[in-house]
Amino acid sequence: MITHPAIARPSPWPYPRWIAHRGAGTLAPENTLAAFRLGASHGYRMFECDVKLSKDDVPFLLHDDTLERTTDLSALPPSADLVAGHHPWQALSQLDAGSWHSAAYAGEPLPTLAAIARFCLANGYFLNIEIKPTVGTERHTGDLVAQHAAHLWQAAAVPPLLTSFDITALEGALAAQPELPRGLLIHALEGQTWAQWLGHATRLQCQAIVCNHELWGSEPVALAKAAGFRLLSYTVNDPKEAQRLMDLGTDGLITDRVDDFRPQS
Repeated sequence: MITHPAIARPSPWPYPRWIAHRGAGTLAPENTLAAFRLGASHGYRMFECDVKLSKDDVPFLLHDDTLERTTDLSALPPSADLVAGHHPWQALSQLDAGSWHSAAYAGEPLPTLAAIARFCLANGYFLNIEIKPTVGTERHTGDLVAQHAAHLWQAAAVPPLLTSFDITALEGALAAQPELPRGLLIHALEGQTWAQWLGHATRLQCQAIVCNHELWGSEPVALAKAAGFRLLSYTVNDPKEAQRLMDLGTDGLITDRVDDFRPQS
């Protein structure tokens, strides 16, 4: 069995409490530079986004496996495969990723991770990169996204936080760039105990657990804190729920409602 060294967890935690989901939640087309700019206009200093690889290994922002929900498909042949990761970046870069949301954003392109990095670094913003691999590319995506992140943020005081639901992707990120902070995303316990989930996160040398906000209660918070993890929640859009999570002592809240919640450091 391979043993891992002790996890280096940033102390104090360098990231703000409030994190804008996919740039600006639902107020702008998600995972676009326009969304980041809108989130920033509401005072947010940290953003969450989804990153996957094009067929030719360019990291870019997109949540879904397929293209039809958030792009217009106009640059693709009518019978084209809709799996985003099956297309080269040159084709993906021609798609309209804004008009599905509203006419004001028509023509907004899919951004590369490099473009988002430039925006964040130029303005002193923080980033949570959720690694979203195309099926069959899990470890490769974790590896390459981590390598690109390390290169793009090489001169930054605070690196991006890499998170994923996919354990294999996090294994790739750990192997490629072990110094970058990682977080394990959990949507549901799926028949596993909290001890088992915390064991996965420990093996992956994660610094944070990022989970469906409904999963946090006094017992799991105590267990995760005792294990040394930082605790984040998604997607927190209700003020009472936000207060509950803060009262529990969690460290980060990922929200769509950038217009309702005043971000705090």
